[in-house]
Amino acid sequence: MSKKQLLIVAHAPSPNTRKLVDAVLAGAKHDDIEEVETRWLPPLETQPDDILKADAIILGTTENLGYMSGALKDFFDRCYYPVLEEKQGLPCCLYIRAGLDGTGTRRAVESIVTGLRWNWVQEPIIFKGEWQDEFIDQAQEIGQAMAAGLDSGVF
Repeated sequence: MSKKQLLIVAHAPSPNTRKLVDAVLAGAKHDDIEEVETRWLPPLETQPDDILKADAIILGTTENLGYMSGALKDFFDRCYYPVLEEKQGLPCCLYIRAGLDGTGTRRAVESIVTGLRWNWVQEPIIFKGEWQDEFIDQAQEIGQAMAAGLDSGVF
């Protein structure tokens, strides 16, 4: 039996946003999770085939002018139609690194994900305001929860 595939598509343009990606990866690769393979791809490098191979996806973006990063928007622009029919029901979650409140970013991503008919497995997490070290623990929990859900067959 092959391992389930967890794909992380996250924009990480700064050292702190890279720390978030690393924390999500660490959580997803927890020792208790045995049947899940996890990989991270920056949005500009992600292709429709990467999504077609995925059993679940974690999206990560910065808040840019009250919207998702241009890189994540590019990802959706390129991948939306090639995966639309085949990946309906794909378990997904989202985290946002927001200097402000992240609500515009959240709304924009949720609108696209609704169109794709992917299934939210948890509420989006918004890391608001000044950088806080607690963001790392929360990001790790996101990765671990998603991988554990795949590993146990919950989704």
